[in-house]
Amino acid sequence: MRSFVHTAGPSRVIFGAGTLDRVREEAERLGGSRVMLLSGGSRALRKDTERLRGVLGELVTAEFAGAAMHTPVEVTEQALRLLRDRSVDCLVAIGGGSTTGLAKALAVRTDLPQVIVPTTYAGSEVTPVLGETVDGRKTTRSSPAILPETVVYDVELTLGLPVPATVTSGINALAHAVEALYAPDATPVTDAMAVEAVTAIGRALPALHDDPTDAEARAELLQAAWLAGMCLGAVGMGLHHKLCHTLGGAFGLPHAETHTVVLPHAMAYNAPAAPEAMERIAHALDVPDAPAGVFDLIHRVGGPTSLRELGLDESDLDRAAELATAQPYPNPRELTRTGLAGLLRGAWQGRRPEGPPDLRPLTEEVVASFAGCENPRLRQLLTDLARTLHAYTIRNDLTPREWQSAIDFLTEAGHITTDTRQEFILLSDTLGVSSVVDALTNSRTPDTTSSAILGPFYVAGPPAAEHGSDIAGDLTGTPLWADIRVTDREGAPVPGAVVDVWQSNEEGFYDVQLPDLDGPVLRARFTTDEDGRFTFWSILPSEYPIPDDGPVGRMLSAVGRHPYRAPHVHFLIDAPGHQPLITQLFVRGGAYLDGAPGQRDAVFGVKDDLITDFVPRTGPTPDGRPVEGEWRLLEFTFHIARIGE
Repeated sequence: MRSFVHTAGPSRVIFGAGTLDRVREEAERLGGSRVMLLSGGSRALRKDTERLRGVLGELVTAEFAGAAMHTPVEVTEQALRLLRDRSVDCLVAIGGGSTTGLAKALAVRTDLPQVIVPTTYAGSEVTPVLGETVDGRKTTRSSPAILPETVVYDVELTLGLPVPATVTSGINALAHAVEALYAPDATPVTDAMAVEAVTAIGRALPALHDDPTDAEARAELLQAAWLAGMCLGAVGMGLHHKLCHTLGGAFGLPHAETHTVVLPHAMAYNAPAAPEAMERIAHALDVPDAPAGVFDLIHRVGGPTSLRELGLDESDLDRAAELATAQPYPNPRELTRTGLAGLLRGAWQGRRPEGPPDLRPLTEEVVASFAGCENPRLRQLLTDLARTLHAYTIRNDLTPREWQSAIDFLTEAGHITTDTRQEFILLSDTLGVSSVVDALTNSRTPDTTSSAILGPFYVAGPPAAEHGSDIAGDLTGTPLWADIRVTDREGAPVPGAVVDVWQSNEEGFYDVQLPDLDGPVLRARFTTDEDGRFTFWSILPSEYPIPDDGPVGRMLSAVGRHPYRAPHVHFLIDAPGHQPLITQLFVRGGAYLDGAPGQRDAVFGVKDDLITDFVPRTGPTPDGRPVEGEWRLLEFTFHIARIGE
């Protein structure tokens, strides 16, 4: 069971196109009458800032356009003096993460409410986290007072964001979602938001690289950034964010660009310790390997791929590794200075993280080779089989030696198979595939007796037997009288049904396993009478091991599983106008009906409604046959479906 604690921040989110016009309403809702308008002063945002100033009107009491990257405390102190001088009662910030950071830094010092208008995909606007730089060192703290009260997302404000900034800001958001998936305090809610964010970012960034004016892709990316930011605010971040804070605060590297370069390398470092998270990311991006897939995404959309191009000197790598390991912090993989030095060198060189090659073209070529198949069902089965086998091989990084072992296993299974020994059915049974096929079949015919697997010991054409005959021959065991009926789903008798019966002896062997026996024993074919009924004598079946002297037996032994089946009798019912039924009846109270997984029936064939009483009796028998001591009574009615039901 997964245990977790989830805390959701109380911020209000306004999302849409043209929502900038609602900022004044939101400021006044928070009690603002003397607003301080914060921005970074960039020329690119000048028109949007002027629009916002016009929306706020006379509420604007002070304006500060000096927001700086990494939120230096000296800049915060300048803005704080202006804030106090003008008696500001509300903060409104427009821009990227730097402007949001300044608003947070002021809010945590004054407890003033904030309205944030993001123009990038940073995501920090929905987090209670503040990163500040003091004397070249970036520190991070978290507090409810830091969380902005209202965030206004206006898709129109992102339409003019240049592609390079779109890419790095989008990858910055991707980093929040990635680290949320392997955070120690992750919850089902953050998992769902993170996966959705990864999927959307992987889809939107290439679309915007190809067409920066694509409003739908802009909206999808902005929504993904919001989700990723929610993850960032709800769980702790790990190695990636620590490294980026170190590189930004100590070496002055640009924030979003640093996130973009470092992310695939931090993922590759953590991948061995977070395989499930990496698998989910790879699936969301539709790539075979998550770290390499993120690197390829960045390369595809023209993002930076090396710390060298961001201006970091090679001589700074060791110091960066030292700073990043100076204090412990949560991370799925142990942090070592040597390991981080290797990570940083790969990021500095811009080296693609090692991962399996992209084999999708090969898979698609194999699938395309089935296009000429005229049988649509066969084409579907072969197509899905090829995709599944390729995916299994890639997912498990199958080695040539392992592949050859599998081939040898199947070859030996073929060699050991005879007319009376079916190793491939044993393999299907012990892997549960036979039971899956059986369950799917039975689910299509409700209100009928459950089906069960055929098993490896069925022999076609057993000898016909009269009602009341003894199919055990001279074999010893507890006598069993079986009184069986076959009806349709409404309970009407089904006359003329052909029913094959077979079972093991009291030592757990079938006749085909006993070469000294003369002819078939404990197997026969009956035909139901007008009442849908037939009777016979046999002996009480016993638990038994499936043949374990071949490759399937060695497989079970290798994984610590036993080869035993619970005691049962097989039935195969075939009636004109009705669907055939293959099933088994299990002896209630018999061995291997219960227990832990791997300790129950070896082929997963037991179903509750097929467990029935083989009632102990003494004295007179139904047909007057003399029996000394105990005998058993089996009474059961099989319900079968008509064809087409």
